[in-house]
Amino acid sequence: MTPCRASGLLTAVFAVAATLTVPAPAAAAASPQTIPALQQWTVGSGSYTFTSTSRVVVNLAYAGQLADEGQTLADDLSTDQGRTVSMIQSSSPVTGDIYLTLGGADANAEGYTMTVGATIGISARTDVGAFYGTRTVLQLLRQSASVPAGTAKDWPVKPERGLMIDQGRKFFTVAWVRNHIRELAYLRMNYLHLHLSDNFGFRLESATHPEVVSTQHYTKAEIGSLVALGQKYHVTIVPEIDTPGHMDAILAAHPELKLKNSSGTASNSFIDLSLAGSYTLIGDLINEYLPLFPAPYWHLGADEYVTDYAQYPQLLTYARAHYGSGATAKDTYYGYINWANGLVRTGGKTMRMWNDGIKSGDGTLSPAANIIVEYWYNYGLTPAQLVAAGHLVANESWDPTYYVLGGSKPNSQWGYETWSPDLFQGGNTISDGTRNLGTNIHVWCDNPNAETEEQVAAGIRYPLRVLAQQTWGSPKLVAAYSSFTTIADTIGHSPGWPTVSLPGDLALNRPVTASSTETPSFPSSAAVDGDGATRWSSAYADPSWIQVDLGSTVSIGRVILRWETAYGRAYQIQTSNDGSAWTTVYSTTTGDGGVDDLTGLAGSGRYVRMYGTARGTTYGYSLYEFEVYPGTPNLARNRPVTVSSTETADFPGSYAVDGDTSTRWSSAYADPSWIQIDLGATQTVKHIILRWETAYGRSYQIQTSNDGTTWTTAYSTSTGDGGADDLTGLTASGRYLRVYGTQRATQWGYSLYEVEAYAV
Repeated sequence: MTPCRASGLLTAVFAVAATLTVPAPAAAAASPQTIPALQQWTVGSGSYTFTSTSRVVVNLAYAGQLADEGQTLADDLSTDQGRTVSMIQSSSPVTGDIYLTLGGADANAEGYTMTVGATIGISARTDVGAFYGTRTVLQLLRQSASVPAGTAKDWPVKPERGLMIDQGRKFFTVAWVRNHIRELAYLRMNYLHLHLSDNFGFRLESATHPEVVSTQHYTKAEIGSLVALGQKYHVTIVPEIDTPGHMDAILAAHPELKLKNSSGTASNSFIDLSLAGSYTLIGDLINEYLPLFPAPYWHLGADEYVTDYAQYPQLLTYARAHYGSGATAKDTYYGYINWANGLVRTGGKTMRMWNDGIKSGDGTLSPAANIIVEYWYNYGLTPAQLVAAGHLVANESWDPTYYVLGGSKPNSQWGYETWSPDLFQGGNTISDGTRNLGTNIHVWCDNPNAETEEQVAAGIRYPLRVLAQQTWGSPKLVAAYSSFTTIADTIGHSPGWPTVSLPGDLALNRPVTASSTETPSFPSSAAVDGDGATRWSSAYADPSWIQVDLGSTVSIGRVILRWETAYGRAYQIQTSNDGSAWTTVYSTTTGDGGVDDLTGLAGSGRYVRMYGTARGTTYGYSLYEFEVYPGTPNLARNRPVTVSSTETADFPGSYAVDGDTSTRWSSAYADPSWIQIDLGATQTVKHIILRWETAYGRSYQIQTSNDGTTWTTAYSTSTGDGGADDLTGLTASGRYLRVYGTQRATQWGYSLYEVEAYAV
């Protein structure tokens, strides 16, 4: 099993590794809640308040360096606040503004100072530091419009803090990757490793070798869009094409290059490093992709190649022909690594590799000392020996960073309470922590169908936050992991994180309490986080309840309960103004699980709860989401539908308007294709949500018609990227609504879980 923004970043990393002196952290007892926690916080007098007139102000003197950071903050605040937050360039902020400037003496290029008073001021030595200050501001304003006055000084200990995704075994949509770039930045993390090839797939468009590319892959334009987003959010994207092992997908198109043992049996995974064609193929791919990724790194992989070299005499013959009569068969592997390193360095980058193939005494060659070695398991040389040989290392230890689909998961409690980024797998350590660049969470897809990408996102939520805290290296706000997850729930996801709930969900991320929880893994907050892969589960008892504080008394016209397998047979929806006296607005004794979409309710209150009196199973009550709305209906729900085609009878058009996100319409594999909904009467439509399956539309139009014949286009795109397209601000009316696809993004058709239409 594979373990199982520009070039200036490299200079910065090496400078940090060589010179960083970390100031002693101050006590964190009075610090505001952020992840990671602030390094230092000095309490001030008074507070800051974000109001409807608050702006992002960039110091005019540094507009060239900070205007983009200011605009990104303004855009993210607009998303969170539900209104447009303006960004201006000025040297005179006023009360309520957020002010960005450069200056100060932060030793760390990623450090910043935040001063909270009548305004919030962010000052940093670099634009990167100022950017991380803006992420802290986002987290604070997510919790409250008021922030206690004080001064923070903040910086990371480790220069690399990130996430690795095994796309070689499981394809992750562009939308999923984009969401996680923003998520990493929200947590002040900066590194995304794309493992683009492995046993089950080769996921990158190729001009030199199109024959090796899997059906599900990223175009170079899509990679370009991800790189641009990474640059905007200061996340470095590093590619890996895994060689010379784990090459099944490549070698399926080049069986002549498979390594054969002395009995003539060919390996599906290993390329024969004694053949000139192997170097030509790999060299073509490396040279093609080096310019595509502006990151200063190229990851070769180089893990889990041959273990018994005696079975492959051609490798010994090659080694002695190229490296001398005393060479060993293993020298062919070491020689290959140095050959690839030469290509990478000629391309102006630094090479990285996994550690397991580097051993002591098995060859006359050694990997070049300028290669960064990523230590994932205690095979071969120890981290200390690698550092002694001149390498920088990165701690990618199995525990607590490996999230394996269908396999082991990170021990996040141990990772938070005990582990540190300088503790390597097997208890190994190094004497100089600056030689260890940092750590990633690793999503390995050994069993690609064991989890959906939504489940993966939910599964790595807490591990990512643990890693953010540990690699930033600041004093912890709380000692216990269980308390840390509460802070994580409070801070939530990055602005714009996709939710299964509809726009206007009054319960989303609101304070919540419950009668009980089955285990700490299923907290009540998970039922209002908008994430369809997380859930609250009660104890196995009747009655049980979950209660949401909406913040003020509101009118309630609709509740959606998204049940897990453990559902409520009998339950009530109740409202209250004080959390004590309750009024029942809905009751049932015949619940059957799935999604209960309760419309036409007539209630009001500050508090709303689901009060369960009879379980539908032997387990407790378990809800993916508890959603509350003021009663705006989905105009398309369960309306008559016609379509251009269906892939099979299993995916009819009606499934796109049934309110069930586990069913879908799929068209034939053709352009154009369309789905049309009869709204019953002429309706004003200002808001459309398209929830795509993997087969999404690259180019499509939203159209309306009064007669089903003459159509008016209300929205058009040629850059669709899948996921959920939430289209607001439309000005359309008609009895008929149509999604008209003109270019598919995959080789399949168009596939929609839901088409939703709203008047507001």
